Amino acid sequence: MIVQRTLMSVGLAAILSLAPLTAPAQSPDSSADFGRYLYPPELIMKYQQRIELRPEQRATITQAIQQLQGKVIEIQWRMQEETQKLSALMQQPLVSETDALAQVDHVLALEREIKRAHLTALIHIKNTLSREQQKALDSLR
Repeated sequence: MIVQRTLMSVGLAAILSLAPLTAPAQSPDSSADFGRYLYPPELIMKYQQRIELRPEQRATITQAIQQLQGKVIEIQWRMQEETQKLSALMQQPLVSETDALAQVDHVLALEREIKRAHLTALIHIKNTLSREQQKALDSLR
């Protein structure tokens, strides 16, 4: 029961950790708050006229988003499968700690893939914007 509660807590924490990489910082001096240097597509869409987004930039950003969506959907299918396996392990009257932890590692690896894909897309999007556009978005946040 304790292992099941712990793994349920780990699962909940993992889900919560999928918050957007561009969420505001809890501490303004946090070196881990790299998300504030990135620009979510929603922000760019909202201010596309004010930052004078060019058609080729829009096309590049749209392509990055589409690639991300395709990749994430495939990973989510795999993650659902691995999470179901973990759930089946947890339903046993006696849970094998070794098997359960190995399965958690599979789920966490998939979560890492999703986060990496998000970060890759956000970096690509940032690199598509000019310095002037980035400064304008910084002031519009």
